[in-house]
Amino acid sequence: MSITNRGFPASFYQSKKFSPQRLPRQGVEIMRRVLILVAISVFMLCNVTHGAVKVDPKLYGAPEGQVCIKCHELKTPGLYKMWRLGRMGQQGVNCYDCHKAEKRVDQKPGDPDGFDHRGFWIATIVSPKDCSRCHKDQFEQQQGSHHAKAADILNSLDNYLGSVVGGPAAVANGCRQCHGSNVQVLADGKLDPSTWPNTGIGRINPDGSKGSCAACHTRHRFSKEQARRPDACGKCHLGPDHPQKEVYEESKHGILYQAFRDKLNMDRDEWVVGVDYQDAATCATCHMSATPNQQATHDVGARISWTLRPPVSKKLTEWKVKRERMQDVCRQCHGDPMVNSFYTQFDDLVDLYNNKFAIPATNVRNKLMELGKISKADFDDKIDWTYYELWHHEGRRARHGAAMMGPDYTWWHGLYEVAKHFYLYFIPEVEKIMGSKEAAAPILNEYVLKNPMHKWYKEGMSKEDLQKLEQFYQQRYGGKEAK
Repeated sequence: MSITNRGFPASFYQSKKFSPQRLPRQGVEIMRRVLILVAISVFMLCNVTHGAVKVDPKLYGAPEGQVCIKCHELKTPGLYKMWRLGRMGQQGVNCYDCHKAEKRVDQKPGDPDGFDHRGFWIATIVSPKDCSRCHKDQFEQQQGSHHAKAADILNSLDNYLGSVVGGPAAVANGCRQCHGSNVQVLADGKLDPSTWPNTGIGRINPDGSKGSCAACHTRHRFSKEQARRPDACGKCHLGPDHPQKEVYEESKHGILYQAFRDKLNMDRDEWVVGVDYQDAATCATCHMSATPNQQATHDVGARISWTLRPPVSKKLTEWKVKRERMQDVCRQCHGDPMVNSFYTQFDDLVDLYNNKFAIPATNVRNKLMELGKISKADFDDKIDWTYYELWHHEGRRARHGAAMMGPDYTWWHGLYEVAKHFYLYFIPEVEKIMGSKEAAAPILNEYVLKNPMHKWYKEGMSKEDLQKLEQFYQQRYGGKEAK
């Protein structure tokens, strides 16, 4: 903080009206105390004018923050009102409490993004590390979560697509707004506009911490209620490759949420499923919030047993423990037979995707690289694009659809699309690359067609199967549709 040896911001002494040369030491100290008292008085007066908000008169936060409040009430009234109506404002936590920064003195590092703002040393970014001064447990859970690792996309195929196939501006405005940027600091302590503003969930902050609490608890209300609603997750968890929000909305959970969203008591400090609410489950209910048997967590992977992101899904470390945590949530509203049967269906779908499509496609593509028929680089061969969409788009939709009880995404937007890409594009492209069907046969037989699940493709449908289809269409539609 830029404070002089007399204890007041440097900007005060730099003004023409008040300067150290024109006031004795005692006068400056008296003036400093008077101004802070005036700011506190104004702050208390504001509490009277905002009758809906009750502030504990014993809590005012850092005295320097009262100056911030008065200024921002005039310059950014919307931000000020959000803060006043939120829990931070009601508890007396002010701007300076969160934004204060450590100044670099005698070559000590301090906060790399700190800068002088009207005599106060502050930082623009309030990082999870800053929040940990009051929210230690939440910080430690969040830093160990998959959310905190979201910026790892910077070294992934997704980033290659965005930055090379697309362009840097597409990455800054698209990919990094969800996954997070590596925020760079300019020489004057201000933030590089190519990496800021950004509230990506895995943002790499100048102080070394990862993530952004404001990604879910949008500033400056920092509302628990808002973070508990599915819309908070919907900024990132939607679209062609990870449509969790759309899947949720078509599921029974999502339908119930729309019907009873006003009865879920989301504004409560304690939000325990089966105790504080029961009419619907949200994303937070299943992945983060408390049950009668376990506390809330900011590690969103603590209850996930499969990883559904990569080309081939795998069970995670300690998956049985994590599954039991999730099933504990389920059991607050469902009996054991339903919970156990759901997981049987879910596991079967993931195994089907893995063994019928993902593993064979991966093995075939690797064999083509080994033979030198395609390069080991990504996206320079047509088959690379087909393979990528097969697992990254359609395959993910199928798996997430099954995980969250979204039947349309499991089949029509999921496995149907996987099968179409696999049989109509991937296999014919392998034959083209090898020069003929005959040349491709050894590879396809080894990795694909020897599996009985592909018998229909290799040998065609039997006469009996075709007759059944014809009878079905005649009964339902009154005409012949199968030949």
